[in-house]
Amino acid sequence: MTQKGSMKPVKKKKTEEPELEPLCCCEYIDRNGEKNHVATCLCDCQDLDEGCDRWITCKSLQPETCERIMDTISDRLRIPWLRGAKKVNISIIPPLVLLPVFLHVASWHFLLGVVVLTSLPVLALWYYYLTHRRKEQTLFFLSLGLFSLGYMYYVFLQEVVPKGRVGPVQLAVLTCGLFLILLALHRAKKNPGYLSNPASGDRSLSSSQLECLSRKGQEKTKGFPGADMSGSLNNRTTKDDPKGSSRMPAGSPTKAKEDWCAKCQLVRPARAWHCRICGICVRRMDHHCVWINSCVGESNHQAFILALLIFLLTSVYGITLTLDTICRDRSVFTALFYCPGVYANYSSALSFTCVWYSVIITAGMAYIFLIQLINISYNVTEREVQQALRQKTGRRLLCGLIVDTGKVLAHL
Repeated sequence: MTQKGSMKPVKKKKTEEPELEPLCCCEYIDRNGEKNHVATCLCDCQDLDEGCDRWITCKSLQPETCERIMDTISDRLRIPWLRGAKKVNISIIPPLVLLPVFLHVASWHFLLGVVVLTSLPVLALWYYYLTHRRKEQTLFFLSLGLFSLGYMYYVFLQEVVPKGRVGPVQLAVLTCGLFLILLALHRAKKNPGYLSNPASGDRSLSSSQLECLSRKGQEKTKGFPGADMSGSLNNRTTKDDPKGSSRMPAGSPTKAKEDWCAKCQLVRPARAWHCRICGICVRRMDHHCVWINSCVGESNHQAFILALLIFLLTSVYGITLTLDTICRDRSVFTALFYCPGVYANYSSALSFTCVWYSVIITAGMAYIFLIQLINISYNVTEREVQQALRQKTGRRLLCGLIVDTGKVLAHL
């Protein structure tokens, strides 16, 4: 009989994988794993051909066909780059094309301006609710925000500065404000406080530990109204239903107070939450902001507030300079609603239209900034406010601006 120590495992030879040929600047690997070329972006698209045929024959398209067409377009929309063509997110393109067109059309006549400037927020809200309902990430609003900043600054340099009413110091202040906005946005887009994967650390709990915590939580929470009588920590549904995600009462053990995220497979600290759009847990999550395409959490909340404040100050300053140039000898508020002869010149009409567009965007950002200040003063997050409203445990005060969650001092 051979000894156990004499048996040596036979090492299997690794199968040599064939080396892939390097891609040229116009080639790429598509979603099917095949090599493709940018020049063939309109070839071999059966879904698109079927869609065109049904559109020509006035037949309706199925939603599945539309989704396949959009997936194909987004996969083939690429730009040449070193070592292979890079994919371009299709949601970036509409603001770059539609915003200048809409603003120039709105500059033709006063009524066109009213129609266009009214429809733009409606379209933006419709697209927001569409993507928010599907829980999809989109770069549309980030592209819209950054391009709006750049385009407003371009119109200011081309149409307002040459009129001679804006001095070099005022232009320098406005330019510095623009750069500070970009710096604050860059900081706000950084890590908002993502909880690391327990596979990389030693944060995960074993099944025996979970069962022990469940038994302790069941014993401690017995008799408390609203407590989960099953005592399970990982009973969160796949949709993260807020009704099933209430924390254990104060009498529970310390570990039992923390939430177990079934999706991230980790234990969340207090006030952390799982973002369905980003697909990861965030410390002290406030909300998912579409304007930065990221969550606002513990690490970037201050930068987010700073970016809003700098934007409001810079936008109001730019609006004041523009109105003072195209509507002279009038106050800012009067010139905003009554500026005779502004549509006589196309340059002043475009500037006036951009002013009203900036006013609409500034009003929306001011509302977000006000809500953030109120939540900070009440020591609550936006997620906690929305959860209290869904569970009908909060009260609306001051025309809905303030929501009393009943836990103002709970986290102090």
